[in-house]
Amino acid sequence: MALRTILTLGDDALTRKCRPVTKFDDRLKQLVQDLTDTLLSSSGVGLAAPQVGVLRRVVVLLDITKDPEEVVVLINPEVVETRGTQRVPEGCLSAPNVWGYVTRPAWAKVRAQDVDGNWFEREGSDTIAQCFCHEAEHLDGHMFTEKIEEFIDPEDIQQA
Repeated sequence: MALRTILTLGDDALTRKCRPVTKFDDRLKQLVQDLTDTLLSSSGVGLAAPQVGVLRRVVVLLDITKDPEEVVVLINPEVVETRGTQRVPEGCLSAPNVWGYVTRPAWAKVRAQDVDGNWFEREGSDTIAQCFCHEAEHLDGHMFTEKIEEFIDPEDIQQA
């Protein structure tokens, strides 16, 4: 188990566009495992490689609609289709104690590769669609803080 340090607002790695993964090897599998371990030890539902300083297009997220929750690995993900909108409260492991309302698709489909390089598609609604889009934006050097329409007091989130 290797926990990585999660970078926070102000770190240059969070503003840089990530390179595609082209080698599907043991190093990639170790990165995915480290991201998974780091995510599971946090209070988040998604983590992108640039959040731990690795500028590669790799994301892990928790599908909280499954019981038990399922870890989803997305290599080189692209959001290929969206439908509807939802205004939702959002936070980020790289922006501790920053919460705000953002508008996201209500449904999204991603196309990605697994750790062996096989392409697949996955779709989700509500929180999953939100997470697909939030994490994909990290890979292009963007943070949800750029999309905040209204800030939320962190104490209000904790009481919910």
